[in-house]
Amino acid sequence: MPISRPHAAWPLAALLSALSACSHAPGTIDKQRPATIQQIGNAQRIDDVVSLLEAGNVEAARKTLKQMVKNDPADKASATLLESLSADPVALLGSKTFPYRIQPGDRLPDLSRRFLGDRLKFYALARYNGIAVPSSLKPGQSIRIPGDEPPKAAPPPPPRAAPPAARPPEVAKPAPQRPAAKAPAADPARAAKLRAAGLAALNQGQVARAVVLLHQAASLAPADPLIRRDLERAQRIRRTVKTKR
Repeated sequence: MPISRPHAAWPLAALLSALSACSHAPGTIDKQRPATIQQIGNAQRIDDVVSLLEAGNVEAARKTLKQMVKNDPADKASATLLESLSADPVALLGSKTFPYRIQPGDRLPDLSRRFLGDRLKFYALARYNGIAVPSSLKPGQSIRIPGDEPPKAAPPPPPRAAPPAARPPEVAKPAPQRPAAKAPAADPARAAKLRAAGLAALNQGQVARAVVLLHQAASLAPADPLIRRDLERAQRIRRTVKTKR
């Protein structure tokens, strides 16, 4: 008689059910669950649309913008770009314009921000000027910018001339000195004659004449002690005569 063995076998369906329950037990990590995919917002896509429009790919940009407006009807940036694709550019930007010559490095989005106050109006500016591919701008190309021309910067003032260098104070020039009178050349012979004449005038009482003659004699023989002595005596007599008078 065969002996029965309890729980000898589990039905296959029950075993699979138990394993499935264990795999979804609390606290376990389901590694096969797909990660959540974040959707890209309008603000992140707007630069892509600008690139499409700069390259002249209008239909792709229009399709993207319609989807962006549908996703967020309050998004003004998407609505502005979408409107610029088909609206009359003159109605959008105005009829008054001024000329502008493209400089190296200029892009229509930058010019639109600079002159129109909004870079997203760049495609309307391109259509305003009949430009199908905004990135095709060339330096020297002339376009029309809607609005009033901004005032031109005043030219810088000319450089100020350097102040004149201070003149050094004028030094008073010394007055020209008159050359000293040349002493007469020594002439002992003439000096002796003048001494004799001076002594004669002195003896005759002509004191003033004697002084003059003896002075002339002394200039012709300055080293002669006799002439100096006679001249000093005559000068003393003249002083004495003046005192008595």
